[in-house]
Amino acid sequence: MSAYLEDIKFNERGLVPVVTIEAGTSELLMVAWANKEAIAATVEEKRAVYWSRSRTKIWRKGEESGNVQKLVELRLDCDNDTVCYIVDQIGGAACHTGRKSCFFKSLNNGTWSNCLDIKNIG
Repeated sequence: MSAYLEDIKFNERGLVPVVTIEAGTSELLMVAWANKEAIAATVEEKRAVYWSRSRTKIWRKGEESGNVQKLVELRLDCDNDTVCYIVDQIGGAACHTGRKSCFFKSLNNGTWSNCLDIKNIG
């Protein structure tokens, strides 16, 4: 494994949270998990690779849906315990529901409702 992986503080399960944003818009697309293998594959393949906790296996974004995330930049936060994938979202949907972003619900008057566009914040 590469030396850069040793700088990342993985949790007791060997995982680190990954925040994924779109390069062109800075839109928050999703939050997932990765282990060392997934991050190394992301860097090598230049595409987003995660660890699926539900399937307990490596998950290459878009391997089933075709909605691939091409890596533009990899960032590490100040505490070295969260990674950010900056990606070009190919196929238009990051969410398994077919939406652009996994963050499509907004709290309004104590009730969650679907928001139309992330640009409508505020």
